[in-house]
Amino acid sequence: MSRLLVIGCGGVASVAIRKCCQNSDVFTEIMIASRTKEKCDALKEKIESTTKTKIETAKVDADNAAEVAELIRAYKPDAVLNVALPYQDLTIMDACLEAGADYIDTANYEAEDTEDPTWRAIYEKRCKEKGFTAYFDYSWQWAYQEKFKEAGITALLGSGFDPGVTSVFTAYALKHYFDEIETIDILDCNGGDHGYPFATNFNPEINLREVSANGSYWENGHWVETEPMEIKREYNFPQVGEKDMYLLHHEEIESLAKTIPGVKRIRFFMTFGQSYLDHMRCLEDVGMLSTTPIQYNGQEIVPIQFLKALLPDPASLGPRTKGKTNIEKVMLTTNGVDVSNYVFADFLL
Repeated sequence: MSRLLVIGCGGVASVAIRKCCQNSDVFTEIMIASRTKEKCDALKEKIESTTKTKIETAKVDADNAAEVAELIRAYKPDAVLNVALPYQDLTIMDACLEAGADYIDTANYEAEDTEDPTWRAIYEKRCKEKGFTAYFDYSWQWAYQEKFKEAGITALLGSGFDPGVTSVFTAYALKHYFDEIETIDILDCNGGDHGYPFATNFNPEINLREVSANGSYWENGHWVETEPMEIKREYNFPQVGEKDMYLLHHEEIESLAKTIPGVKRIRFFMTFGQSYLDHMRCLEDVGMLSTTPIQYNGQEIVPIQFLKALLPDPASLGPRTKGKTNIEKVMLTTNGVDVSNYVFADFLL
């Protein structure tokens, strides 16, 4: 029996909300809150006849901590589920601290303005110290740990499939199956076909920045960085088939490296079709993935935000997508002798 405040109503949020409503015994009441209340109302109308969960909606500006805190105090949820933009993680965490609510999210903080001098100075210092250049990392949110402890509330970070379930399976395997884990490979395969020449299955602004950035992996106690899409492997995914997959930087590498003792290497791979890669490289070459504002006809626009407006809404892809998603984790342990054991954790969606 719980009361959940969900902030966000985009593609990822829509899936999360539907999953909550499929478990009405757990999520008895939810409120969907977003900057655009009409989107929340439309989603409520679509799903309320299919669930016993009581659904309410509200308008909230997730960039305004005081406004979010006011909504938390008014609704009195057992927890706040943040499925808004990663840019808004810290604001919503501040609101949870102010209102005394537990916090859950699915992706770690990422700065919207990567040219902000204050943020840039911290970012460049981290690049030198840690050795990877991804715009997103856990340091900003981990810095809240003592504040949340003092407030007596919990922050559960990265609670999706990857990161999320992948980390839970690793911890479970270490506790119940292995004395030690030496290597971890996480393989994310989207075998579905939505029929569009080019689209992204979650926020294009986040997805394209992540995929076009340098890759990195953890090995022997430090980060190793690669060029974008430099490392390619082929893998035969159950119920999907053979796919090309590429090494990316991903947030759970950072948390697993910190929490799994003795791990020697952690990598993350994701599959991409050739059409996706060709479109992405073309858009990158002409500057459409840039986050730097430009002037056009007297107006300031951000190229990647303009591109986002042109692409299909990720929330609309589900009904037209055919195929399977397969997320695997391959873990290798030697147990001190020349013996290899593999654990495969499959999630077929």
